[in-house]
Amino acid sequence: MDHTPHHRVGYPFPAAREHRAHEPARPERGAGENPAGAVPVEDAPRNRFEGRSLTRPEEDLEDQGLSFDIATAVTRRRALGVLGGGAVAAVLAACTAGEATSSGASDGGGASNGTSASSLTEMPGETAGPYPGDGSNGPDVLETSGVERSDLTTSIDSDTTVDGVPLEITMNIIDMAGGDVPMEGATVYLWQCDAAGRYSMYSEGVENETYLRGVQIADSAGQVTFTSIFPGCYAGRWPHLHFEVFPDAESIVEASNAILTSQIALPEDASNEVFSLEEYAGSAENLAQLTLETDGIFSDSFAQQLAVLSGDSASGYAFSIDIPIDTTTEPETGGMGGGPGGGRAPGGEPPTGGEGDPGEGGPDGGGTPPEGAPEGSGPGGERPAGGDAPTAPTDGGE
Repeated sequence: MDHTPHHRVGYPFPAAREHRAHEPARPERGAGENPAGAVPVEDAPRNRFEGRSLTRPEEDLEDQGLSFDIATAVTRRRALGVLGGGAVAAVLAACTAGEATSSGASDGGGASNGTSASSLTEMPGETAGPYPGDGSNGPDVLETSGVERSDLTTSIDSDTTVDGVPLEITMNIIDMAGGDVPMEGATVYLWQCDAAGRYSMYSEGVENETYLRGVQIADSAGQVTFTSIFPGCYAGRWPHLHFEVFPDAESIVEASNAILTSQIALPEDASNEVFSLEEYAGSAENLAQLTLETDGIFSDSFAQQLAVLSGDSASGYAFSIDIPIDTTTEPETGGMGGGPGGGRAPGGEPPTGGEGDPGEGGPDGGGTPPEGAPEGSGPGGERPAGGDAPTAPTDGGE
C-alpha cells in the first residue's frame, strides 16, 4: 500500500535542498552505547528505505541522488497504477546500481541486437560549452533532488521564476543501432540561457539558481518533453539549446557517460518576433550580426538541428525534433569551449569557472566570428589583451 501523504501524491520527489557536509563522526565506543556495546536503535544510521538500500545512509532521503529519487517515484507510481508493468520494470532496471551499463543502450528500444541497418543520419555532436552544470566544469545540478522534471521555468531549490515566451520542447530519442526504434529509458539533460542570455549556476547574480536545467526519461515512444522559454541571443552565438543524452538514468552520474552531446538551433523568423519584446532587450541587435552560416557551431551543418516551430510570441511556441543516435560509434566530443570567438550576453558580468578549450565560435574552432563581435576572449570570459571587459556571461562561442 502506498503510504505517501495525500499532499505528496503526484509529487514523488522530496523538496530539493542544498547538499550539506556529512554529519560529524559518531563518538567512540562507550559514549551513547548500551552496556552490551551496541548503538541504541534511535542512534543507529538508517540503511534501507522501502526495502531498498540507501547509497548514502548517513544523509537524509532527499540527498540520496537522482537514481534513488527515480526508483522511489516509479515504485509509488506503480502502487497508484499510473505506469504499466513493463515501463516500471524498464525504469527500475535502469536505476538499479550494478545492473545498468552504457553498453545496454543499443537495446534501449527493445531491439534484439545492434546489427539492424538504419535509414537515419545520426544527430551531429557538438560541444557542451563552458556552462553545462553537469559536474564536468564546476557545479553539478544532476546531484540535486528534483532535477528530474519537465517544467524548467523555476529553480529547483528557490522560488525564482524566469520570464520569457513559453517554449514546449519535445525530443524523440531514436536508437539507430536497434533498427531506428524508440530508445525507451534514455535519459536527457537539457539546459539553456535565459531571456537575458544568462546561464543559471554560472552567470553573475544567478550563481545560486538552477532554472532552465532539467532531466527527463524517455517513455515507450522514446519521447521527452520540457516546458521552457525561448532563449535570448548573446553576441557571437545563434539562439540555441544544449542537451546531453545518456543510455539510462544510472549513467547520468558521470557526464562522460553521455552517448550524445549536441545543440538545437531556433529559427530566425520566430527569433526576430520574440526579440522585439522588452524582456529580450539586446537580443535583436546581437542576432542582426549573425547568420546560421557564420555561427561557430552551426556553420558546418544545421539542417538536422534546426527546430521547426508552431505558435507565436503571444501564446508561445512548440516544436518536436528527432534525435537519432548510433550507439555503436564513439560519441563526438567538442570540449567545453571558452576561447576565441566568445560571445557576450545582453547584460551582466562574465561567470567564473568557464575554463576550457578554444571555443568553436572563433578562428581556432573552424567558425568565423560575426562582424562586430569581439575578436576573442580568454578562458572563462576573461578580458582579451588590449580589449574591453565583457559586459555579460560569455558562452565561449558555444
